[in-house]
Amino acid sequence: MSRSSSLRYYILTRLLLAPLMLWLIATLVFLLMRATPGDPVDALLGPRAPQAAKDELRQQLGLGQPLWMQYLGYLGSLLRLDLGNSLTTQGQSVWGIIQKFFPATVELALCSLAIALLVGVSVGISTASRPNTSLDLGGRLFGILTYSIPMFWLGMVLQLIFAVQLNWFPLGTRFPVTISAPDGPTGLYLLDSLVHANLSQFFTTLYYLALPCFTLGILISGIFERIVRVNLQQTLKADYIEAARARGIPESRILVSHALKNALIPVITILGLTFSALLGGAILTEVTFSWPGLANRLYRAIAQRDYPTVQGIVVFFAAIVALSSILTDIINAYIDPRIRY
Repeated sequence: MSRSSSLRYYILTRLLLAPLMLWLIATLVFLLMRATPGDPVDALLGPRAPQAAKDELRQQLGLGQPLWMQYLGYLGSLLRLDLGNSLTTQGQSVWGIIQKFFPATVELALCSLAIALLVGVSVGISTASRPNTSLDLGGRLFGILTYSIPMFWLGMVLQLIFAVQLNWFPLGTRFPVTISAPDGPTGLYLLDSLVHANLSQFFTTLYYLALPCFTLGILISGIFERIVRVNLQQTLKADYIEAARARGIPESRILVSHALKNALIPVITILGLTFSALLGGAILTEVTFSWPGLANRLYRAIAQRDYPTVQGIVVFFAAIVALSSILTDIINAYIDPRIRY
């Protein structure tokens, strides 16, 4: 089988398996939400509400039906791409919630990923090019610390220092309420402010993004630092690198033109998976910084026992992870001709 044929077969297989994965995740979250303690009716009416009022609301919300009927109705709605309506926001659709809060999560993830790449790749290159030195030791410690420090702890410490004590950065919002926020079709404040050529809104958005993005970006940068350092050190020991040195090619040119290109291939794989993980796993960051994103909205929905919102957001994030994984594999296959599927 040729390389192009095997790649097409692999992509087709992944696309066919994606619905199965989404069904498993949708089923799991459906069962877990109903297995955990708590009742959405109590969250809406309060535990002291009359039992008759609770029973009536439970019937209106469809929670009085047998579990298997609720499950079949839930799957039927998913097949129609209908995520349902929120139980706690006056019947607002889950798609409307996603449309409202998702841009803030995307903006936070993109900026954090940019910081992680800049810091991680730079530190990885610096340490790999100087093995067995104090710089290499420092790079290893940097990778271990950033990988192991809890995000919520570092977020609280940085907020305490830079926002509370020094008052350098704001907290708890995405844009000041006293200024009109950028208005545009994407909902991404940085992009919408640039489209309207409003530099004041652009730099204000960056100012409010700085602290949460720096915190999340630094913690993620350790992943890229370790991957770049290990792969670059292995590449610098390859035979073609030794041959280039024997021909008298400068070390800086060998590093940039020959070694770095091959060493960065694994970064592409991690880049796609990390971005999807950022979108789906930014709950700690958004909750710690009170960032108005979709992950924070998911946390609130879990606390309020809002079944449709939790189920819809989790399935939405799962679809993004599946799509990102497939796209990453495709990009890797076209960049590196040695890859076979």
